Amino acid sequence: MKSEASHKQGAAAGTKVTVLQSPMGLRSILSSLVAFFVVVSTVSLLVDRGQEGQVQLAVEQHQHQEVQLKKPAAAIVDEQKSVDQSSLRSQGQEAHAQWPSELLDDGDGDGEECNWSLGRWVYDDASRPLYSGLKCSFIFDEVACDKYGRNDTMYQHWRWQPHGCNLPRFNATKLLEKLRNKRLVFVGDSVNRNQWVSMVCMVEASIPDGRKMRVYNGSLISFKAFEYNATIDFYWSPLLLESNSDNPIIHRVEYRIIRADRIEKHASIWRDADVIVFNSYLWWRKQKADMMMKVMYGSFEDGDAKLDEVEMVDGFEIALKKLTEWLGTNINKNKTRIFFAGSSPAHSWASDWGGDDNKKCLNETEPIQREGYKGATTDYSMMDKAKEIFGALEPKGIHVQILNITQLSDYRKDAHPTIFRRQFVPLTKEQIANPSGYADCTHWCLPGVPDVWNEFLYAYLVHK
Repeated sequence: MKSEASHKQGAAAGTKVTVLQSPMGLRSILSSLVAFFVVVSTVSLLVDRGQEGQVQLAVEQHQHQEVQLKKPAAAIVDEQKSVDQSSLRSQGQEAHAQWPSELLDDGDGDGEECNWSLGRWVYDDASRPLYSGLKCSFIFDEVACDKYGRNDTMYQHWRWQPHGCNLPRFNATKLLEKLRNKRLVFVGDSVNRNQWVSMVCMVEASIPDGRKMRVYNGSLISFKAFEYNATIDFYWSPLLLESNSDNPIIHRVEYRIIRADRIEKHASIWRDADVIVFNSYLWWRKQKADMMMKVMYGSFEDGDAKLDEVEMVDGFEIALKKLTEWLGTNINKNKTRIFFAGSSPAHSWASDWGGDDNKKCLNETEPIQREGYKGATTDYSMMDKAKEIFGALEPKGIHVQILNITQLSDYRKDAHPTIFRRQFVPLTKEQIANPSGYADCTHWCLPGVPDVWNEFLYAYLVHK
């Protein structure tokens, strides 16, 4: 294993880029008292509204209907396991980034800017968590950490506080009203499913019993709120294009193949959506030093099949360009809002924050407090590439909003399931003897970090 010093030296060599964060709306009220003409000094009074009181959702256990059209296998396994990470770290390929300052202003008209992505985690046991993981009827077992024995619940009580402003307070009823007669679709991998589960738990407590349902249909999972005629979907498409990893259950293939010119099968699922949140990052990261992406052109049926092999990041670019082409041709810009979630960091190398690599993120209980921290294996440059490619849609009046959640998530080494989750495959004796060896430091406990990602999404949908 390469030493921490050489590892960080290699990572620091990457290029610097920036991730977009939009401005915030109207800030605190400034009220001033006029100075009496006889008095030389001017008295001004700044009324700071402070932290808006967050009202924790009263979450009660709800009975609910669940319909399974095509029942998936019980095992929803992690699609990403590290095979030879030490060799990857030695390459120093990771690029650390900040986004260009000119991208920070989306222009919301009030002349006031706020970059939500810049801030700090504040411990808040009064307004966090936003819901109870133990009482959310629709939570998935792979992220239900307290259900599976995690007793320290500090990770649930951290609130993201942007510098100089506040995120709009999440209101489930307002969001559901915004989604009335509409369809929100999360498209991507298990990290995007993690965010979808978070969103469902954030809204489901406000919906009465018998008026909500979860439906499984192959790669599509739907949450329906009948009173609002609103649907919140998750669709499994980890590489965005058609691939040999499209099975939502059996997809951990060593040799990944994408079909460069085939997206329609997946796109037919999100074509009529009113809001789409794409995510594709994890599956493009190398799991061993020589890992490559196979790219298929043409088809065996037509006799013109051709197979190329490219670097993983080049495959990512191929997929985004095809997605951009499809969006530019098919999307209704007057109906559909499009988001692309930023990179979700993993915390598998504890030396990044001064810990022991052998323990990964196991037993971590607090966020990293060093502002500006960037994990050496978090590739910020991939979101810069996404921003560049999606920029081709702007002349057509189609805007893809990047959800810049990378930096704030990078601080949260304490918020992963580690061993406190359902294990869909029986543990070996070796794993039981070495818990850190199978600790999940990629996905996120709920309640937790993805709730903040959804607060960003909520703010865009309801307040912008």
